Amino acid sequence: MSTAGSAPAVAASSRKLAINRLRERRPLDAGAVDRFLARNQVPIVEGPRCTFLFRGEADEVFLVHRIFGLPGPMPMRRLHGTDLWYLVLELPEGSRVEYQLEVVRGGQRSRFNDPLNPRLARSPVGDSSACYAHGYVVPDWTLPDPEARPGSLVDMVVPSRALRRETRVTVYLPARFRRSARYPLLIVHDGGDYLEYASAKTVLDNLIHRLDVAELVAAFVYPGDRLAEYANSAAHARYLTAELLPRLEAELPLDGRPSGRCLMGSSFGAVASLAAAYRYPQVYGSLLLQSGSFVFTDIGNDHGGGPVFEPVVRFINRYRAAPRRVADRLFVSCGVYEPLIVPNRSMVPVFEGAGMTVRYVEARDGHGWEDWRDRLRAGLSWIFPGPQKFYYE
Repeated sequence: MSTAGSAPAVAASSRKLAINRLRERRPLDAGAVDRFLARNQVPIVEGPRCTFLFRGEADEVFLVHRIFGLPGPMPMRRLHGTDLWYLVLELPEGSRVEYQLEVVRGGQRSRFNDPLNPRLARSPVGDSSACYAHGYVVPDWTLPDPEARPGSLVDMVVPSRALRRETRVTVYLPARFRRSARYPLLIVHDGGDYLEYASAKTVLDNLIHRLDVAELVAAFVYPGDRLAEYANSAAHARYLTAELLPRLEAELPLDGRPSGRCLMGSSFGAVASLAAAYRYPQVYGSLLLQSGSFVFTDIGNDHGGGPVFEPVVRFINRYRAAPRRVADRLFVSCGVYEPLIVPNRSMVPVFEGAGMTVRYVEARDGHGWEDWRDRLRAGLSWIFPGPQKFYYE
């Protein structure tokens, strides 16, 4: 990745870029900028170069990105004689990047999504603008397919003595659900977020319809105090294994073997999945771990994650010191633009050394729901392959 941080450097290396053609226009007035913006989708993607734009009066403008390895907010340059600001960023093929703009006026800073870019990445903590670099396409199996018969979602309440609260669970039943069949079970941490922000129901409908993934039942669980319950909590592991799993297997026609059970989660949800399998080894045959918050320390105590990561670090340090086979198969994915790429890469040989089969996938993306959505086909089709088709990313 590289940036064109100065106008002369951009012009010298890439005279055919749209922003450079605009710079050469005469007269370079408001009308020329209007026509330029009307002709181009922002960010402007030209091969590996993406041009980010902002129009408006300001003292300074910054691109606030979420790309691990690049410097923090990156200053944009003002196109001389106009109110148009720009930054050219070189992104590898297939990248998807989330960002915002920060504008400084009279010493006051404001941060917001790109008003020139309609593409938004949604999340529980707020939306961000999304840049689709050359080669990135939203997978068609994440979009509603009128030919795919829809499964159903059923809400249930499971009282939990372990968690000392009533827990909400949304159960996905495939379109052709039959009581006479036996289905594998997928338990999904942060279930409401997977449904809301990762199109999980649409994805399951489509992948089952296309025979990429076996017909399955999915239980989408909702955390209470997420950072406590998902950080290697014995109570949460007991809830999943001694309360939720027996309830589901008593009420639904499930496979009931470890090979037919998978725990899934992203970020802290991946930690919760690994921790539950660690406490109850060989109950779950598979784990699907996305961007796991597998933070650890090799020396000293400074892990950089803050107090909420303390129980995670203790757990991961202990696991790395004495790896244990907790399941048969692990699918692990992570974005190369997120800080967690280093610990996730580091955990793969640890998992393999414990005797587990690991499928590891990286993507040119960050720590977000669309990244996790885009990896679901590779993960689910490997763990629960469909009857006629196998998909390998």
